[in-house]
Amino acid sequence: MEFTIGGRLEVRITPADVGKRVSVRRRTNSGGTGEEFTDAVGVLTSWNDGVVSITRKSGETVHIVESSLVAGKVVPAAPARRRGPAASFDEMAAVTARAWQPVESEALGDWRLRAAGGFTRRANSVLPLGDPGLPLGEALGRVRRWYEERGLPAYVQTATGAEGTQELLCAELEGHGWRREVSAEVRIAALAPVGDREAEVSAVRLTREPDAAWLARYQRFSTPGPHVLRVLGSGPSVWFATVPGSGEAPDAIGRCVVDGRWAGFMAVEVAPEQRRRGLATTVMTALARRALDEGASAAWLQVEEDNEGARALYDGMGFAGHHRYHHYRSA
Repeated sequence: MEFTIGGRLEVRITPADVGKRVSVRRRTNSGGTGEEFTDAVGVLTSWNDGVVSITRKSGETVHIVESSLVAGKVVPAAPARRRGPAASFDEMAAVTARAWQPVESEALGDWRLRAAGGFTRRANSVLPLGDPGLPLGEALGRVRRWYEERGLPAYVQTATGAEGTQELLCAELEGHGWRREVSAEVRIAALAPVGDREAEVSAVRLTREPDAAWLARYQRFSTPGPHVLRVLGSGPSVWFATVPGSGEAPDAIGRCVVDGRWAGFMAVEVAPEQRRRGLATTVMTALARRALDEGASAAWLQVEEDNEGARALYDGMGFAGHHRYHHYRSA
C-alpha cells in the first residue's frame, strides 16, 4: 500500500471525501519500542469531532482518532471480477429479492418494508435500495412503528463490499443505535460448471412445490403456516429438489429459483448421518441442469460467514464473493 510522495507520508483525504473508498495508515504505538502502524481500507463513512470512521467490506466500522493518521488517500473501486459472471450490486439486489419474497410489503420512498409472519429475516426486513423520502431518523421511526404493528422486530438489510453498496447507511444505522446481528455473503459463479459436475442425479426428484417430506428436512420449518409456503414458493421459476431417504425425512433437499440468466440456490440441506457423501453436490447439480435447460447461465447463493462446511463446498464449485449483506436490528 503506497502512500508516499517523494518519500514523504501524506494525508490526502478530508471530510469532503466522506462516501468515497479510502486507504489510511494510522500510528498505533509511539512508545519506547518504536512506532507501529496499522492500515485500513474501506468507505469513509464519517469524519466528526476529530474521529474518522471507515467501514470495511466486511461491514465492520473502524473508528480512528484523526491525530493518529499519518497517511491517507482516496482509492479506486475494487477491480472487476476475474472469474464468474459480471454483475452490479443493483442487479444482484433485485435478483436476490425476487427469489425470497414477503407475504406483505409497503413502499417508503425507495425503501421496501417486508413482512412474512417472522419467517426469516430476509422476508421480514427493510430493503433500502435508495432514498426513503424522509430524513433518516424519521424514516427509521416509521419503520419501527410498521413492524410493531405486526408484532415483529424491526430489521434493515444492508450490503457492503461492492461498488454501490451501503457502507454509509451501515454507519448511520449504528449511529441511530441499530445493531448488526447477522452477516452473510452473496456468492456468484458460472452455472455450467455446476451442472457439468460428475454426480448421479437420477435419485433426485424435482417438483414445483415442497411436499411434506421436503418440509420435514427443512431446518427453518419450525413455524408452519401458509406464510412459510408463500415465501418458499415465491420467485419467477421455482424448483425443489429431494433425495429420498429410508425415513420420513429425505436424505437431502434443495431449492432453486431461475430468473432470467440467474439461478439462485437456497435451502440445500443434508441429513447429518448422510453428510460427506456428496449429496449436496448432487442436489445442486440436478438443480443447475434444470436451470440451464431454462436458459440460465449464472449462479448465485448466500452463505453465512460461520458456515465453514458450506463455504468450502462452494469454493470447490467455483463460487466467489460478490458482496456481503447484514441485518441491523432496532435497539
